[in-house]
Amino acid sequence: MVNEAMRQVWAETAPSWVEHEQVFDRVGSAAADAILAVAGIGPGDSVLDVGCGTGALLAAAIDAGASATGVDISAAMTEAAAARVPAADVLFADAQTEDLASLSTAPFDRVVSRHGVMFFDDPVGAFANIRRACSDGARLAFVCWRTLAENPTFTLGAPVLMARMPELPPMPPPGAPGPMSLAEPERVRGVLGDSGWADVTVEPLDYEFVYGAEGDDGVDERVTMLLGTPMGQAMASTLEPALGPDGWAALLDELRAEVRKHVVDGHVRHPAACWLVTASSGSRA
Repeated sequence: MVNEAMRQVWAETAPSWVEHEQVFDRVGSAAADAILAVAGIGPGDSVLDVGCGTGALLAAAIDAGASATGVDISAAMTEAAAARVPAADVLFADAQTEDLASLSTAPFDRVVSRHGVMFFDDPVGAFANIRRACSDGARLAFVCWRTLAENPTFTLGAPVLMARMPELPPMPPPGAPGPMSLAEPERVRGVLGDSGWADVTVEPLDYEFVYGAEGDDGVDERVTMLLGTPMGQAMASTLEPALGPDGWAALLDELRAEVRKHVVDGHVRHPAACWLVTASSGSRA
């Protein structure tokens, strides 16, 4: 089944994202703001949010007076998005294979995604499928991660857990479905060009993850985010039963101590390095 591996990953990961929706939305708000700034969503537009998660961009589209449809391969995410944004249509499906052009809200004038388009096992086919559901001249705007080395969100604190693992899973090859599949800008341009998109721009988007609200240093939020990633969940599922309750609690204390080293001006902080990508559907004729 297409994207079955990613579907399984998000089936296991999504409950933590749903539970901690406000944390994930807050630390990633700069990416959402950047997408909305270039997407130009306005009243009467029809918006497709690919990998809609719990619905932050859907809510923004509805607030802008547009109609909005979200699609995600996680049932838990789509349930949360539908509850959060009842005015939007939310579809539990794979944007790579779903007949998006047949949806009642198609054709779409705007397509947006915040870190939701890196998980296709056939990205050219997926973006071509999305384009078929768009009106002529529709605008695409999404944010994807740059390299692992530039993004401590995937690594800050992780060595504490990794040091206890009996063995680590192999790193995926470059371009494999996953967070860094579109880390290389030339690959982004090639995928979009080969799938029929035009006027492609790939610009760096750098901002800062800041954890914790006022009066909270964000250490526990950072630990929560790390353990909510696929890698964090995989390590926790191995280590927690192996160490037992007391050993796991001690390891979490060690993890918090490591994360606390990154408190600056009262909060845990680290850089985020992304690409802000835009394109036009051109003419479908």
